[in-house]
Amino acid sequence: MYIDSHCHINFPELNKNIDSVLSNMKEKSITHALCVSVTLDNFESVLKLAEEYKHIFASVGVHPDYEDIEEPDIKTLTSLAHNDKVVAIGETGLDYFRLTGELLWQKERFRTHIRAAVESKLPLIIHTRNAREDTIQIMKEENASSARGVMHCFTETYEMAKQAIEQDFYISFSGIITFKNAESLRETVKKIPLDRILIETDSPYLTPVPNRGKLNEPANVIYVAQKIAEIKNISIEEVAETTTKNFFSLFSKCRIS
Repeated sequence: MYIDSHCHINFPELNKNIDSVLSNMKEKSITHALCVSVTLDNFESVLKLAEEYKHIFASVGVHPDYEDIEEPDIKTLTSLAHNDKVVAIGETGLDYFRLTGELLWQKERFRTHIRAAVESKLPLIIHTRNAREDTIQIMKEENASSARGVMHCFTETYEMAKQAIEQDFYISFSGIITFKNAESLRETVKKIPLDRILIETDSPYLTPVPNRGKLNEPANVIYVAQKIAEIKNISIEEVAETTTKNFFSLFSKCRIS
């Protein structure tokens, strides 16, 4: 079985065909999926899916790319995280690719999420892009290792991955590893132990080969697993078994939801 550890099936382009999305998951042996929140307004639709379907889980958080929206505080995040189906805090982090400037508000938002995760004893889902040093530094300063978590849709260096793993974080790979121009990222996949890897789609985005050009969905996470098996020269069954074990080890609340 496979688990999509990061998707956005609440987004309209997938949610309008949710029966088909879930049916395709079942057909490809995708047993569970974590639907990830990007704003507080968006959280309601995330939670609705998680509460309606036993095999769908939710997170609560505000994505670092969103400006001029309701800013989360620790109390709000921890309160919403009390729900049985909410298994993580995020996605949160730093993104210096899409936004420029001092971005003090983004850094403070990141710190707020880490503090909420530590307080609620839930893992973090971290988005990081072109912000390696600041991401790792803030994680250390805020003791993110006590919450644990995952570096989602990882595209950064092996050195950053090692620093995250040292803080008891997992590294999650998406369909990007199947892209023609992602050779350096595939080298990173090769170096990271399988027992620290998760798989994801980040759907509806980043559709993997062989379905490039089509809308992404959780069923496509199997192609991420296939590529990891190919890179590491191991069986896809081993990838499926270990990444599933990793998922439940990190998101331990899923076992009792």
